[in-house]
Amino acid sequence: MDPRSSLSEAQREAVVAWFEQGLADHSVSTLLGVARWPVRSLYQRWRIRGRAALVSEPGKRSFSFEFKLSVVERFLAGEPAAELAAEHGLSSPTLVKTWARRYRREGADGLRPKPKGRPRKPPDDPSGQPSELERLRRENDRLRAEVAYLGKLRALREQGRR
Repeated sequence: MDPRSSLSEAQREAVVAWFEQGLADHSVSTLLGVARWPVRSLYQRWRIRGRAALVSEPGKRSFSFEFKLSVVERFLAGEPAAELAAEHGLSSPTLVKTWARRYRREGADGLRPKPKGRPRKPPDDPSGQPSELERLRRENDRLRAEVAYLGKLRALREQGRR
């Protein structure tokens, strides 16, 4: 179970017991006197995983592009997200809805895995050496900065002499 949940472990156990007796999330949150959203989230997980909803899943799973695409296409064809999540052992129906939102916004490429980390800087030249023009531009920039620095230094010295 998520350690960030506002429900204590005892409350989560009681909530699942009430779910098993046939009560829904709204009734259970009223009985416990707690916010509805954590109970609703647990209810959705309980509908998919049963009592195993109390146990947190280790790590983050990754899914292939083809898998995501097939689940999203079935969801867009009208199948409920909760049923798809239960059928495929997904952590939550929200995951299916997130994939569908990304599919609608970016197309099929939105479901492809993204590269991790910062993008690599492309090399300027395959040989690794900067071109003559690039070297001269850098030297020009350095010399401009040096002239500006010396000008300010000279102005400060002149102020001190007055």
